[in-house]
Amino acid sequence: MDVPCHDSDISQVAAAIAEPARTRMLCALMDGHARTSTELAVIAGVGTSTASAHLARLREDGLVKLHVQGRHRYYSLADAHVARAIEALMVISKIATPRFVPTAPDRLQFARTCYDHMAGTLAVRLHDFFIESAWLVSTASNDGLYQLTPDGERAMTGLGIKIDALRAQRRRFACGCLDWSMRSPHLAGTLGAAFLQMSIARNWVVQDLDSRALGLTPKGRKELATRFGISF
Repeated sequence: MDVPCHDSDISQVAAAIAEPARTRMLCALMDGHARTSTELAVIAGVGTSTASAHLARLREDGLVKLHVQGRHRYYSLADAHVARAIEALMVISKIATPRFVPTAPDRLQFARTCYDHMAGTLAVRLHDFFIESAWLVSTASNDGLYQLTPDGERAMTGLGIKIDALRAQRRRFACGCLDWSMRSPHLAGTLGAAFLQMSIARNWVVQDLDSRALGLTPKGRKELATRFGISF
């Protein structure tokens, strides 16, 4: 194993994330939306030319990707791996607190997007229900990955989630993602992303246009209580 090489690679990425303006940009993109450099400049509190330089650095280090549509240029997180790394750093940043007290704004703490899946209190309780109901079980390697049981597959299929299509994708099917506001896992992977999209399509939750927050609708509240025994 080329340890010096790995040390250098980690240091380079860590330095890219560590600059406060770049950190704010990356955190803003955690809601899964693509944004222009002008929007990210406002979020980061820097000028447009400075923002362009920061975004160039983030692209160079593989943390964001550029989408070009005609004359418009948008930036998003590079992939789910980057989102998991940012979420993990959010958890680590709170470890120094002697006694854990959630400090996220109430709406974000309750439900929010974590790149392309659901996070927050609601997501953690759903994850726990899936485990307790034996819909999901850990893989034999116990590496944070989950397998969907026959009961779980029937339940997810009944919600309109196309399991075979999810398994065919070239990324993790189901895995735990440590929730930075709850310090417990929520469901990530293609299954987690599909569950969020299903929840939005069925009007169980609504997504803010300008933040990561998700709002639970009256219909969603009823469905959660009926299907999963989760009450708020």
